Amino acid sequence: MIAIPVSGGGFADYEVVVGRGLLAQAGARVAPLAKGRTVIVSDETVAALHGPALTASLRAAGVTSQTVTVPAGEGSKSFAQLERVLDRLLEIGLDRKDVVIALGGGVVGDLAGLAAALYMRGIDFVQVPTTLLAQVDSSVGGKTAIDTPRGKNLVGAFHQPRLVLADIDVLATLPERQVRSGWAEVVKHGLICDAAFFDWLAGEGAVGATGDPAALERAVIRSVEIKSAVVGEDEKEAGRRALLNLGHTFGHAVETEVGFDEGALAHGEAVALGCCMAFRYSAAQGLCSAADVARVEAVVAAAGLPTRLEQAGAFAAGRLLALMAGDKKAEGGALTLILAHGIGRAFVAKGVDAAKVRAFLIAEGATG
Repeated sequence: MIAIPVSGGGFADYEVVVGRGLLAQAGARVAPLAKGRTVIVSDETVAALHGPALTASLRAAGVTSQTVTVPAGEGSKSFAQLERVLDRLLEIGLDRKDVVIALGGGVVGDLAGLAAALYMRGIDFVQVPTTLLAQVDSSVGGKTAIDTPRGKNLVGAFHQPRLVLADIDVLATLPERQVRSGWAEVVKHGLICDAAFFDWLAGEGAVGATGDPAALERAVIRSVEIKSAVVGEDEKEAGRRALLNLGHTFGHAVETEVGFDEGALAHGEAVALGCCMAFRYSAAQGLCSAADVARVEAVVAAAGLPTRLEQAGAFAAGRLLALMAGDKKAEGGALTLILAHGIGRAFVAKGVDAAKVRAFLIAEGATG
């Protein structure tokens, strides 16, 4: 078990605790933060699987709790579900001394975190991520958001948690596809700034993509270390934090086009595809080598993740380009992409030529 600190000039320090058996310890760890009541926000599936253990742990520590559930799936990151959660918090009568606990994957973490950010202009919340993707990415850093038909995560706020408890044991309940989806974000961290970590993921660590607990624990720890360092330096994505979006500008556009249908394309699958596209675009511009592209594609494919646009469906280049132009990183309508000089050497590219991206998308198989 390890506690990784997250600290920055603009927010209160907190810890991301990674280990096994943490759900049983949650009450003792939350109790010092909970001066009043707690409300657990979860989805219906996770609440049935892990809600009783969390509730029992809180009760044993003298912490009272109530549970609010939403439907499982990306569709719950919506105005309708946000309003519903906020209304339940008001009905329960939470005040500023109370704590929201997000028990679930990235959807629940984003939704509950945004509700906590908005409720009475901000109350404390704790992240208890139950998916690999949430443990290595969305639970750390304070990004909270909902989706709209015009794009993913376009309505949100920065609201840091007070504590994150990443219990490796709960990952054993995940379907294989969700483990692979989370693995995409792990691979992304190596691609951004740690070539040695990527080498481990390509070799001995590859078993993590199939659910090996020891490999998963090491992957979560290193991913959180990377993300916490970046977040501490740039909480609100004014500079270096944008690197964490490698693969997301391409990936989010594709996700939006499939209507956030996780049956067709899970978020991690979109990120994996987007990372491959970002490296291929980089190579097309002479920024990285074809050998690097081949390595990235091989590692992504070995994890059972998509590498080519056609694996996600049929798309129009103009529509994807328009969605990319509406991405949060765009400035003044100009494209901003996260590209790479090589594995572990990502960088922020601003003012990217839209005509070149359109030509690239057509070369990738999108219609003109």
